[in-house]
Amino acid sequence: MKRTSRDIRTANRYGVLRQIIAHAPTSRQELAAATGLSIATVATLVGELLDLGMLTEVGFEDSAGGRPRGLVAVNASGGALIGVDIAETYVRVELFDLALDVLARADEDMRPGEIRPEQVVGHVASAVGSVVAQAGIEGARVLGVGVSVPGQVDREAGVSEYAPNWDWHDVPLLDLLAEHIAYPLYLDNPLRACAIAELWFGAARGRGDAVIVNLGTGVGAGLVLGGGLHRGVSNSAGEWGHTTLVLDGRLCHCGNHGCVETYVGAPGIMLNLRESSPDSALLHPEDQTATIDALARAVAERDPVAVEVVRDTARYLGAAIADLVNLLNPEVVVLSSWVAATLGEPLLRDVREAVARRALKRPLAGTEIVLSPIPTDPVCLGAATFALEGTLNSAGAKPAKPTKPTASKTPKAPKAGDGKVAAARRTAPARSRTAPPV
Repeated sequence: MKRTSRDIRTANRYGVLRQIIAHAPTSRQELAAATGLSIATVATLVGELLDLGMLTEVGFEDSAGGRPRGLVAVNASGGALIGVDIAETYVRVELFDLALDVLARADEDMRPGEIRPEQVVGHVASAVGSVVAQAGIEGARVLGVGVSVPGQVDREAGVSEYAPNWDWHDVPLLDLLAEHIAYPLYLDNPLRACAIAELWFGAARGRGDAVIVNLGTGVGAGLVLGGGLHRGVSNSAGEWGHTTLVLDGRLCHCGNHGCVETYVGAPGIMLNLRESSPDSALLHPEDQTATIDALARAVAERDPVAVEVVRDTARYLGAAIADLVNLLNPEVVVLSSWVAATLGEPLLRDVREAVARRALKRPLAGTEIVLSPIPTDPVCLGAATFALEGTLNSAGAKPAKPTKPTASKTPKAPKAGDGKVAAARRTAPARSRTAPPV
C-alpha cells in the first residue's frame, strides 16, 4: 500500500516522540541526528507535539559556542494510554502515562473453556474500567486503548481473523469491544506488541535486526528487520509457531501436525512432562500456569524430572530458533512472554546450548540470545504504543461525523476535555480502522 503524506507525517511524529520517551530530556539537534530528519522538520514536529500537549519545554543546555539549546521532554500527565493483553488463560490490562510508565494494572483469569468472544470482551471491559478507576483519572485523559489478541488480525478492520486456540474466525472484536468501551480502540497481536516493546525499551533497542520469540500458550516470533517492525504483506509475519518442527508430529490447533507450538508452548511443555513422568505431582492437567510455575520451582530444587523436561523443551526450542538464526541472521533473539519469564535462566542456558549445536557458526557468532529485560508485561506495553500511534494519526485529522452513543461499562469522555491532546482525540471515531505502519 502506498503511503500518503499524512502517513509519513504521522510516522515522523511517532519516531520523534519515541526518541524523546527513550532519551528525555533532549534537544531538537539531538533529535535530528537520531532520527535522520532535518532540523527544520524536527522543529516543526516538536512544535506540533508541544501544541498537542504531549511535550513540554524543560530548560536549556549549553552548546559549543552557540546559543543555548532548548530541551524538551514528554509531558507525562498530558494523557493516558491503555494496553490490553488478551491471552488464552488471562486478560491483563495496564494504564500508562505518556512516558509509558505504568499507573494501574488489572488481571482477570479466564477459566478453561471460556472462549466465546462475548466472554473475552466482558473480561476486557471489566479490567479497563478497573484501571481507569484505580488511576483516578478523568475519562477525557484516556487517549486510546491498544488491544493485543492472539492469532492473525486485520488491524484496519478491527477483526480477529483466525485464533486457532479458540477456533475464532473473522470475529469483529473492535465492534464488540466498542459496545462497552468508549475510548478509541486499536488492534494487533502479541507478536507485534512484544517486538515494539523490545524495540522501544528492551533488548532490541538500538538493534537493526532482532527476533522476539513469544512463548506462552501460543508461540510466535516478532520480527524487527532493518530497524523497523516487519509485518508482511497481510500483517501475518511471525507465525513461526505454526512452522513444522516434527514431520507427522503432534496435532496442532491449526490442523497441521508437528508445529513448533505443540512442543514448546505451555500445553506442549505439559505434554512433555506427561510423557516423561505421567504421574508427576508437578502436572496440573487443567492449569497451564500452575504447571509451569511448579516446573520452575522444581528446576531450582534440581528435581531430575523437571530438569529433564526443561532440557527436552529447550532442545525443541533450540532447533527451531537455530532455523531463525540461519534464515534471518539477527543481532539478538529475545525470549519473551510468560513461559520464558517463568522458566528463566535454566531455559535460556539450555536453549543457548541447543542452538549452538544446530545453527551455522557464522550467523550464530553475530547473534545474542537473551531473556526479555522488560519488568512489566511487554504485550501491554507494546499494545499501549498502538494507541499512541493511533492518537498521533488522528491528531489533525478532519472531524469525524457524530457517531451513535454506545453503552459503556467504562466512563465516557466528557465533552469538555483537559488540554489539546484530548481535543485532538475527539476528532477520531469511537474505534480506529486505520493506522500507519510502525
